[in-house]
Amino acid sequence: MAIAQPIQVCLPTILKPVGPERTEMRVQQMCSGSETQGSTPSQQDTGSRGSNACCFCWCCCCSCSCLTVRNQEDQRPRKASHELRTDIPACEESPTPTLEEVCAWAQSFDNLMVTPAGRNAFREFLRTEFSEENMLFWLACEELKREANKNTIEEKAKIIYEDYISILSPKEVSLDSRVREGINRNMVDPSQHIFDDAQLQIYTLMHRDSYPRFMNSTVYKDLLKSLTEKAVEA
Repeated sequence: MAIAQPIQVCLPTILKPVGPERTEMRVQQMCSGSETQGSTPSQQDTGSRGSNACCFCWCCCCSCSCLTVRNQEDQRPRKASHELRTDIPACEESPTPTLEEVCAWAQSFDNLMVTPAGRNAFREFLRTEFSEENMLFWLACEELKREANKNTIEEKAKIIYEDYISILSPKEVSLDSRVREGINRNMVDPSQHIFDDAQLQIYTLMHRDSYPRFMNSTVYKDLLKSLTEKAVEA
């Protein structure tokens, strides 16, 4: 019992300080609490004021100055590495196809491509598949082969290259490395037949890949149905 008596006296002293000691403890607790709460805004302010360390933030969880600068740079207009031609040639002038012509398109791809009306209809379908550049490239090659003036050939060859061969062009056609390397070599002194191998490759691609889908498309079926109805009414 002699040992328990000091314990009863000390416990209140430790757990429940009174007087100046209790006041001082409460002041320390309040100060430490305010420092803890104040540390969060200060850290956020440091990030929002553009700390360089935040430039490595990949989660985009903060609005630091590096992200602001990056967004401003993204919004600045950028110049293309080379001037891209955005004008798309208009469809070829052609009379309305007859029912016989449209039926002949189903017999072979050559029958489709030999007439302006067939090429226009096929081009309309390619546009729905985002592959219109194949037909545009083929038509540009046909036009180039009809040229005889050397300066005109060089000028048109350069335009065709930038529009359909260059890897920087959004209208680049799909060519194998052999054909592409041959074109690159011959661009030093281009002739009207510089793109013949590439034109044949794209022609074959359209024949094997796009032509079967065109024959089953609404573009072809609606045209065939319209001409059939007109023939019946006549």
